[in-house]
Amino acid sequence: MSIRIILMLAFFILMPVLIIYLEGKHKTVKKAGGVLICYVLGAFVGNVGLLPEEAYRYQDLLSQLTVPLALPLILFSMDVKKWLKMAGSAISSLLLGLFTVVLMIFVGYWIFKDSIPEIWKVSGMLTGIYTGGTPNMAAIKTALNVETEVYLMTHTYEVALGAIYLIFVLSVGQRVFLLWLRPFKSPETGNLTGDNINLEEQYESYTGFFKRKTFLPVLAAFGLSILIFGSSYGLSMLFPDDFSTAAIILLITTFGIIFSFVPKVKNIEKTFQAGMYIILIFCLVVSSMADIRKLANISFNLFWYVGLAMFGSHVLHAFLARFFKIDADTVIISGSALICSPPFVPVVAGALRNREVILTGLIVGIAGYAIGNYLGVLIAYILR
Repeated sequence: MSIRIILMLAFFILMPVLIIYLEGKHKTVKKAGGVLICYVLGAFVGNVGLLPEEAYRYQDLLSQLTVPLALPLILFSMDVKKWLKMAGSAISSLLLGLFTVVLMIFVGYWIFKDSIPEIWKVSGMLTGIYTGGTPNMAAIKTALNVETEVYLMTHTYEVALGAIYLIFVLSVGQRVFLLWLRPFKSPETGNLTGDNINLEEQYESYTGFFKRKTFLPVLAAFGLSILIFGSSYGLSMLFPDDFSTAAIILLITTFGIIFSFVPKVKNIEKTFQAGMYIILIFCLVVSSMADIRKLANISFNLFWYVGLAMFGSHVLHAFLARFFKIDADTVIISGSALICSPPFVPVVAGALRNREVILTGLIVGIAGYAIGNYLGVLIAYILR
């Protein structure tokens, strides 16, 4: 292995650490988001001739390994029992959000099926990202063997439209939704965050990550993640070849959920953050593999399909929510969790000036992480 390859691997592994550090120090970096920064930086490095000629083999290996290792770490932190105890509005909003996403995916498929190559794969990825987030889209890319350029183009449009969505939600969104939906009322049973858990600290902050009492258990969780990956790979050989990759991702998701019921695993702090760190490595690596010259040819049909899935599902969600008597804040926080993923939940809750909906948003978003892989692969194969 040459020195240039070693330096490249060090860059992929260490740069996300620097980005995470800067997110904690600078609001501008945090608002931009680590995922977007990694995509831009990776694309720059990959297209200016800095990487060695033999780099692709290592990039491809990293892109194949990172998502399967990250998924269990993200899923370990789930609290399924707490979700089942939640009162109607959160569960109703989750189910309604999933329904509207899937409906718009189907509508868009029939509109654009003759103009977007392998649209069934794009449909699966859009289902994954709008029920979970980037980890699900990345997992479905792996499961369906989506070409890197198609994945990056789809995600690029998603990020651009997502920025417009966030600007709307963080500015006038609440006032617009209140024209149609009822205002939020604190439940009589008390504050939704009454257990005094600092949810932003639990799912976003890396503070204290390298302390012995935190880092060693996370290493153990990472070891368990490797074991889950290995077991899933072995079991996938029981499936047909054309479904084996998808089987690996679905088996990993299943094992991750199962271990979230084990107290010693679930109670390990910072596993979610560890998983998201590995996802940042994936974003950096996969974007460095893209040829920007191919991305320069804008696919307007793909752009409109992504827009329909994002905005169409949220508008329909808000329309139907009135008939299910779901309040405006719950709809906004649920939509934000599904469209932008759980790390954005505290930000949106702050804009709503309503910290009581943070738990609802995280429940919807992390449930989406768990459901997204199953639903994305299922929808893709149905449309295939």
